[in-house]
Amino acid sequence: MGDSSASYIHMVHHLIEECLIFNMSKEECMEALSKHANVKPVITSTVWNELQKENKEFFEAYIKGRDQRAIEVEQRQRIQTQLNASIKENQKN
Repeated sequence: MGDSSASYIHMVHHLIEECLIFNMSKEECMEALSKHANVKPVITSTVWNELQKENKEFFEAYIKGRDQRAIEVEQRQRIQTQLNASIKENQKN
């Protein structure tokens, strides 16, 4: 049982790394692994938390980068909305 448990944890670890490549949040990763790999969210969360403890600097940078990208996307959407409104207004005149 111990060897198969370690193998299972290693597999979840690998799947989490794949989620990180796709820039997923912890919650998105938990949902994806539950849906596509039949991994219980509590298992994903536990492994993620352990990885985060072991790789504190990486996860701090990862989360900061995700947050920054989310801000940039929001700003681009706001600019696009304003631009579209301006174009519509100019078309009326």
